[in-house]
Amino acid sequence: MTDDLTPDPDAPPEGPLTLPLDAWHRERGARMVEFAGYMMPVQYEGIIAEHLWTRESAGLFDVSHMGQLYLSGEGLDAALEALLPIDLSTLKVGQVRYSLLLGEDGGILDDLMVSRWGSGLYLVVNGATKWDDIGHLREHLPDEISLNHIEEPALLALQGPKAFASLEPLVSGEWPLSALTFMRGGPFKLCGVDAWISRSGYTGEDGFEISLPRENAAEIADALCDNPAVKPIGLGARDSLRLEAGLPLYGHDLNEDTDPVSAGLTFAISKRRRTEGGFPGAERILKLLADGTSAVRVGLALEGRMAAREGAAVFAGTREVGRVTSGGFSPSLQHPIAMAYVDAGSAAPGTALELHNRGKRLAATVVPLPFVPHRYHR
Repeated sequence: MTDDLTPDPDAPPEGPLTLPLDAWHRERGARMVEFAGYMMPVQYEGIIAEHLWTRESAGLFDVSHMGQLYLSGEGLDAALEALLPIDLSTLKVGQVRYSLLLGEDGGILDDLMVSRWGSGLYLVVNGATKWDDIGHLREHLPDEISLNHIEEPALLALQGPKAFASLEPLVSGEWPLSALTFMRGGPFKLCGVDAWISRSGYTGEDGFEISLPRENAAEIADALCDNPAVKPIGLGARDSLRLEAGLPLYGHDLNEDTDPVSAGLTFAISKRRRTEGGFPGAERILKLLADGTSAVRVGLALEGRMAAREGAAVFAGTREVGRVTSGGFSPSLQHPIAMAYVDAGSAAPGTALELHNRGKRLAATVVPLPFVPHRYHR
C-alpha cells in the first residue's frame, strides 16, 4: 500500500498569504503585519487618527482574509440548523444574521454571518478559523449539501457615518442602496462591477461589507478613496473600534471553551431553537439560559492611562474573580477600556474591581456594553 499523496483541498495553504490589495496597501504606506495567515495593513497614518476618522467620516477596511462560503443543496436549512442555533425558516432572501458554530458541548468554534442568497446560504467566517470551519462543516454536513469556498472575491468594509453618502453614487441596481437597512444585503453594480453589498460591519457604525471580484478590487478601492470623506484604515483601528463597540473577537473573547450565555450572545440563539433544541450542546446551553452562568463577559472602564492587556487578572478585593480577554486605550473616550469574564457576583455595573497587569494594579469599574453606542441604520 502506498501513501495517498493527493493534496487536501481543505488544508490551509502555507503562508503568509497576500491580500488582493497587497500592493495597493503598500503603495499607500501601510505598515504590514502577519495576521490570520495573511500579510495585512495594521496602520497607515496611525491607529488613533484612523480610529477617529472612522467614527467621524468613513473608513475603508480590507477584510479579504475572512472566509466566504456558499452552501446549497436539498435539505440545506435543516442540515445547517443541526450545527448552528439559528432559525433559518425566518431568514428571508437578502437578510443577514449573526450566528455561532458550536461544538458538541456547546462551546463556540467560531462566530459568523449567514445570508440567504436565492436557494443557497452565504457564510462569512473568521479568517483565523476558516480552514477549521470548512473541515468541520464538511465533516458534519450530509453529502447532499455542497460547500463552495469562494476564494477569489475580495471583501471590503466601508464603515462610518459618511459611508452611505460615499458609496451611494457608485452603486446601481434593481433597488436603491437606501433600501438596505442594518443586516440586509443584495446584489448591486459597484462602478459597473457585480458585487454583493450588505449593510453590516464590525465597528458599531453604520456601514457596508462588499464582496467583489478580486481583479476589480484596486479600481473600486481607488474610486471609494477618491471621495475625500474616505480613507484606508488598518487592522489596529479595526480592533479598537470593535472593542469600543463591545464586539467580541474570536480567539480572544470567544473560544471553544466559551458558551454563548456567558459570552452575552444569547440573541444568537433563536426563539424556536430555545424551545426545540437540536443544535450542538443544546442541553447544556438551555440549562445555562434557565439557571444562569457562573461567569459573564463585562465591560471595564479603567482609571489612569495604562491599558490592561489580555490575560490580566481581575480582583475583587483579595479574591481573583476573572481575566481580561481584550483591552486597550479608547480614542473616543480618552481612557483605557477592557472586556473580561468575571464571576457573576462581580458583574453588576458600578462594581469596583482591580486589574493586575504587568506588575501594576489598575482600578476599574464594571460598565455596560457597548462602551460607545452603536449607530446602525435600522
